[in-house]
Amino acid sequence: MNDNRPNILFIMSDDHAAHAMSCYGSRINRTPQLDRIANDGMRFDNCFCTNSICTPSRAGILTGTYNHVNGVTTLATPMDNRLTTYPKLLREQGYQTAIFGKWHLGIGPQHCPTGFDDWAVLPGQGFYHNPEFIFKGPDGGSRRTIPGYVTDLITDMTMSWMDKRDPEKPFCLMCHHKAPHRPWYPDEKHDAMYLNETIPEPPTLQDDYANRAAAAAEAHMRVGVHMNPLDIKADIPNNMPEAELRSWAYQRYIKDYLRVVASIDDNVGRILDYLDENGLTDNTLIVYTSDQGFFLGDHGWYDKRFMYEESLRMPLIMRYPREIRPGTINKDIVLNIDFAPLFLDLAGVPVPTEIQGSSFRALLQGSPPDDWRRAMYYRYWMHGDQCHNTTAHYGIRTLRHKLIYYYADALDQPGTTARPMTPEWELFDLEKDPCEMNNVINDPAYRQTVIELKTELHRLQDEVGDERYPLDTD
Repeated sequence: MNDNRPNILFIMSDDHAAHAMSCYGSRINRTPQLDRIANDGMRFDNCFCTNSICTPSRAGILTGTYNHVNGVTTLATPMDNRLTTYPKLLREQGYQTAIFGKWHLGIGPQHCPTGFDDWAVLPGQGFYHNPEFIFKGPDGGSRRTIPGYVTDLITDMTMSWMDKRDPEKPFCLMCHHKAPHRPWYPDEKHDAMYLNETIPEPPTLQDDYANRAAAAAEAHMRVGVHMNPLDIKADIPNNMPEAELRSWAYQRYIKDYLRVVASIDDNVGRILDYLDENGLTDNTLIVYTSDQGFFLGDHGWYDKRFMYEESLRMPLIMRYPREIRPGTINKDIVLNIDFAPLFLDLAGVPVPTEIQGSSFRALLQGSPPDDWRRAMYYRYWMHGDQCHNTTAHYGIRTLRHKLIYYYADALDQPGTTARPMTPEWELFDLEKDPCEMNNVINDPAYRQTVIELKTELHRLQDEVGDERYPLDTD
């Protein structure tokens, strides 16, 4: 008997910023294949991660829970693969499940993918050229190097699995690209893109971090200054003024970043064509997202981690003809922990009470409920990490304001450093200051706003079961 429940094809890249997609109005990039999903479906303008770093975000997506609940707070906290995840729940209800590409939640018997009929994943970050994969098997799987370019190979595996699946059963298939994670190595097809072009600089490339918390100036994420030769395929000049160095390094870095994104775009096109050719488009939810955003020279930075917009915002486009009208845009707040309950809802699978996210199926249909969230909670745990010297913080974002508390304490979390700092607050009015250049926490005009946002922040912490830092008092 044919099972008519929707297929779920979840395509996720690593560090792909929304402002590097033309469907989001990018000034620097064209992504015609990704635009096909947005044009035929829905673009979400306020999708956010709850912790802007790879491993924690991926755990949140799979489990539908915040990181203090699933235990994956930093890059050094692999996920216990006994946790409940949406692929496991779908598989129990007859879905065929598979994942190919980046996993980044740990390796070995306790951390390899579970709940999948088939899988092949990269160990750690993996390589762009001739990567090694870990294939499903006993004791955490077996390793084999596959010749080729990683984005092509992950797509090949994804399509090959669809060829072999049982067409009478629905599937949940995860295609997880390594790209565009640093260091950026394009394939031969895209290596010559932008050679004779100058990519527009972001307006905040020369940010001097004035009127911000000390965390902004102390982060080791500045383009050129904190990069290494692998990032820009050249030695870093040691006698160039910083403003010139940022501009010089930005051109080298951003071109390679866009080149590896172009390969993702081409391969998404291959998958979309496959679905069309095999009559799968109408009954397949197609999702494209990234595990978090990324600074593309914004604030003079690369990488992510901060609660600032470019890092916090995830691209999210979805196509599902049965429930999404073409060319629609949603501006409600959606979180990465909402993906799991949405997929379960669409599949008719009960959502366990332990899942903290909420299905946003009503948003797909253009009918947001009156009680949909008006604010989101964020927490970044990796204080003083060795790579980027970032500061632990948590905060709240509403549709207009953002309140951030840099509590600046490692709290003995794995992968952190006990670097003493004075806690600080930041407040941004996103309507008046969309680039987040002016911290108004001490502006008397915002005194009542601060009181209201702190109250809501603490309410959300209580709601999700997280503890506030002891020095965070009302």
